[in-house]
Amino acid sequence: MTPTSFPEDDDKALFKAAVQGVRKIKQDTISPHRAPVKVKAQRQMVRKDRAEAHPFSDVYEPYLDQEGPTRYCDPDTSAYELKKLRRGDYVPEFFLDLHGLTQEQAKEELSALLLAAKRQHVQCVSIMHGHGKHVLKKKLPMWLVQHPQVLAFHQATRSWGGDAALLVLLKLEV
Repeated sequence: MTPTSFPEDDDKALFKAAVQGVRKIKQDTISPHRAPVKVKAQRQMVRKDRAEAHPFSDVYEPYLDQEGPTRYCDPDTSAYELKKLRRGDYVPEFFLDLHGLTQEQAKEELSALLLAAKRQHVQCVSIMHGHGKHVLKKKLPMWLVQHPQVLAFHQATRSWGGDAALLVLLKLEV
C-alpha cells in the first residue's frame, strides 16, 4: 500500500479486476405480472353474476291466494302448467335447502340458485324452506313472484318435501 493511496481505492481496483469483461444486462424483457386467463374469466363471471343477481324486495307483497297450498302462476303462463307442477309431472333438477339461514342469506342463495338454473337450462327446482316459525315460508313466495324467470310455483308434493318446500317452474331461455 502506498502512502498516497486510500483503502477505498484498493477496493475499487479489486472490484474492477473481478468484474472485468462483464457487460451490463438490459432489463426490458420482464413484463409486469398479469393474472392468468382463467383468473380473468372467473373475475368476469363474478362481475356478471353480481349484475344479474336479483335484488328481492321485502316491501312488495303480491296477492297470493291464502286458501289451500301456496301457489302462483304468472299471468302469461297457462294454468295447466301449474296443474302439472302440482301433480308432480315436473321433476326438479336443482334443490335448495334454506334451513337455518337468515332472510338475507336466503335471498343470496335463492338468487344464486335461479342464476345457476338459468345458465344450465333447468326448468324445475325445489326450494325447501322448512317449517320453523314460517318466516321463510311467508317470504319465499313474495321473493319468487318478483323474479322475471319464475313462471309458476306450487307447494311441493309429499315426495319433494310437502308443505315445507316449493316446486318452482322457470323460463327456459335459448
